[in-house]
Amino acid sequence: MKTNLNFHVNNKHKSGYDLNKLCHTYPDLKWFVFENKYKTQTIDFANPKAVKALNKALLFTHYNVKFWEFPDTNLCPPIPGRVDYIYHLADLLKQSGINKNIGVLDIGTGASCIYPILGHAEYGWDFVGTDIDKRSLRYAQKIISKNGLEKAIVLRHQINSSNILKGVLKESDKFSAAICNPPFYKSEIEAVEATKKKLKDLNKNGAKELVRNFSGTHNELWYKGGEKAFIHNYLYESSLFKNQCSWFTTLVSKKELIKGVQVSLKKIGATEIKVINMGQGHKISRIVAWTFLNKK
Repeated sequence: MKTNLNFHVNNKHKSGYDLNKLCHTYPDLKWFVFENKYKTQTIDFANPKAVKALNKALLFTHYNVKFWEFPDTNLCPPIPGRVDYIYHLADLLKQSGINKNIGVLDIGTGASCIYPILGHAEYGWDFVGTDIDKRSLRYAQKIISKNGLEKAIVLRHQINSSNILKGVLKESDKFSAAICNPPFYKSEIEAVEATKKKLKDLNKNGAKELVRNFSGTHNELWYKGGEKAFIHNYLYESSLFKNQCSWFTTLVSKKELIKGVQVSLKKIGATEIKVINMGQGHKISRIVAWTFLNKK
């Protein structure tokens, strides 16, 4: 496969997948591997079960994960894109002179607990993961326990769906960074339309059943007001806990939101704002990072 230049230089997956190696580590993947018309081994990326098997194989092969089970209805995160966020965050912390006792807050950790798993596997970071869905937290906790990560990853339930940081942060909390992958859509209708387009792009427009290839529950995919509303709520709440986190960060999928985010951050007193371009599969996403701490 061609090298994906959008990925971070440290990304293990920038040159594609060794499917033979992955099938050896996770034999269930072989049922989804086939040879396409170009005589290349691949999987059907429109099939959610195939996508989940591939991502599980990546975790088992490259990140020392031994158990990763959650319902097929929950979002199955693409590992190459998720770990890219971790690499860029590591660069940001290193540039800021933060290199010891790193603790990260993962907002909306989900049933897969993916960012804590990857962050701990690559850098040994400790995590607090939050979510509004108790069911997702139960599955995430099982993943943590089965992989022996109880000392490294702790979960907290966000009771109020209107809050992001309020209600889960304690006065004693001190984090090196916060990470967030916001819900993208404004409604289920918008999410369904996007799925139709994706399936068409994957040459699956003749499919009788509408199946999202990465799955996802409503909490994971949409939020009233969409990505913009979620991020601006997060920005405001970060100003309430400005001394408890060195860097707040979030993914921003829509490029047109960046300017408004920067304006809002200046208004609430951010002392430094960074926009980091990163690869997310075949598209470019961005990490916006901000701090309220005084520059040295």
